[in-house]
Amino acid sequence: MTTLATDALQGNFDQPRRKARISYRMALNEALMQEMARDPRVVLLGEDIAGGMGAPGAQDTWGGAMGVTQGLMGKFGRERVLDMPLQEAAFVGAAIGAATLGLRPVAELMFNNFIGVCMDQLLNQAPKLRYMLGGKVTIPVTIRTVYGAGMRIAAQHSNAYHSILTHIPGLKVAMPSSAYDAKGLLISAIRDNDPVIFFEHIMLFDKEGEVPEEPYTIPFGEANVLREGKDVTIVAFGRMVHLATDAADALRKAGIHCTVIDPRTTSPLDEDTILESVEETGRLVVVDEANPRCSIATDVVAMVSAKAFDSLKAPIKTVTAPHSHVPFAPELEDAYLPSVAKIEAAVRIVVGHRHG
Repeated sequence: MTTLATDALQGNFDQPRRKARISYRMALNEALMQEMARDPRVVLLGEDIAGGMGAPGAQDTWGGAMGVTQGLMGKFGRERVLDMPLQEAAFVGAAIGAATLGLRPVAELMFNNFIGVCMDQLLNQAPKLRYMLGGKVTIPVTIRTVYGAGMRIAAQHSNAYHSILTHIPGLKVAMPSSAYDAKGLLISAIRDNDPVIFFEHIMLFDKEGEVPEEPYTIPFGEANVLREGKDVTIVAFGRMVHLATDAADALRKAGIHCTVIDPRTTSPLDEDTILESVEETGRLVVVDEANPRCSIATDVVAMVSAKAFDSLKAPIKTVTAPHSHVPFAPELEDAYLPSVAKIEAAVRIVVGHRHG
């Protein structure tokens, strides 16, 4: 192993050994650093990820919109950390093309609202090339993107569009809810031979958790069960996992015991874990920040209704955003989002329902 790779894997680079608890942001940075040190084919593309290109001032000052790639250009150079123009169609397309030729690009799409600019690349190119060419090529590209409301940045930067990309065959979709999952899932995404869309919630970047310093992977399609209870199953995605566990903890004090499941990936989706839990509890609440129509929440409801209907003791409830745009006014944005109180209310309804 090269000295650079050894340093990266051991967390050196003339820095003190880091704490066991690190932020979601730092976990993503560490995953990128370790994979770039391990595999020279890993390259980064994005807006404001290198800085100082032909302009006065410090280099690498931003590290992307959320500071995730900060420090990587200094370690790996401009040939592997490439600043891109404000043209998502161009650099997402370039990342897909580079993947077909043997690189493992990680492209940063600043906000998931901008998928409209590069939708042809994500709809007709990345997910279909391997299929249309009879498996003779692989497309090992990862598209990192920020999603979600709560930061008061209005309708064009605050949506959750994971359901749209989950709908597309050939794309894998990951939604880490913790620092631990962020690192393990991102390493899995980079090593995967299929295109992965990697959703990072805007409100989670500063949230800390225990994260091993060494590299590790989390398999796609394996849910995480965070709470276990006999009364109701709560399936939650991304940031909503934290609200769901808070609601479950509060409800336990009232004698209602909830199982909380974080699928971690929406494509592939761990149907077995969800179905097994619903067969035990007989009740289901699905929590997702996305708009409700044709969403991952309704997909889970349909799946459970089709495959575990006889186990249900109550109608399924969903807790989602309304079918509207994200408002800018703080009070309206708070009302738009799912909350712990809304989840508790939904659970109480399904638990209080008398079957038959």
